[in-house]
Amino acid sequence: MKQRVISAVIALIICIPIIIYGKVPFYIGASIIGSIGFYELMKVRQKKKEFPYLEKILAIFLFLLVMFEGLDVFSYDFIKNIDLKIISIIILILPTIFTSHSKKYDIEDALYLLGSVFFLGISFNSLIALRINGLNYLWFVFLITVFTDTFAYITGRLIGVHKMAPNVSPKKTWEGFIGGTLFGTFIGTVFYCTAFDYSGSLLTLVIITMILSIIGQLGDLLFSSIKRHFDVKDFGNIMPGHGGVLDRLDSILLVVIAYSFLSLYI
Repeated sequence: MKQRVISAVIALIICIPIIIYGKVPFYIGASIIGSIGFYELMKVRQKKKEFPYLEKILAIFLFLLVMFEGLDVFSYDFIKNIDLKIISIIILILPTIFTSHSKKYDIEDALYLLGSVFFLGISFNSLIALRINGLNYLWFVFLITVFTDTFAYITGRLIGVHKMAPNVSPKKTWEGFIGGTLFGTFIGTVFYCTAFDYSGSLLTLVIITMILSIIGQLGDLLFSSIKRHFDVKDFGNIMPGHGGVLDRLDSILLVVIAYSFLSLYI
């Protein structure tokens, strides 16, 4: 427990100033964290089969391109203008024509890397876009996920009886899910109304915040199912007591994507 608290405090001391300052330090920090998360996702898959070194490097490069696609971060036009879908397919899929016979790199490997590139790339792209639009947008999704997770845990420990997804995450209960959703929705709604001096439909805001809270919990289960599938406890050990980057960001990665869409209706 002591190790877990120390790791969390150190992470907060490093990350919060960078998040608040934004700009280049935030982009660099997000690139480092994102790359580590991408490597973790590749690493769990490699328990079954190692990816070719060249394809791993190319996949990380493509991930970084997707991560910054469409954002006003770099002045280089090639990043803004290239079609990453076509480039990614060419780089990751076509090599299987020449390597699948040797089983060193086949279509299953290529599709896993391709899916990882776009899933994590779009997630971190959305995260950076929120920070560019304004710090409070980022705090909004952070507060929803943090308080949803916290109160889901507390409620589950106090009154949790009915298992939600025992084959994926044995400790999660429906009672915890409901408690986390209610508190995450309440705190997120209050923050949004206060931070943005919101004067729109309160019902719409509550519904959207509730959806984000639910998606955060589903994101947690999604990454738990990946770990369960590959028979690993944690994605990594970069934070002693907490696991890897994806173990800490599992809830928020789907939320930022969802919010990028749902924010159009607030």
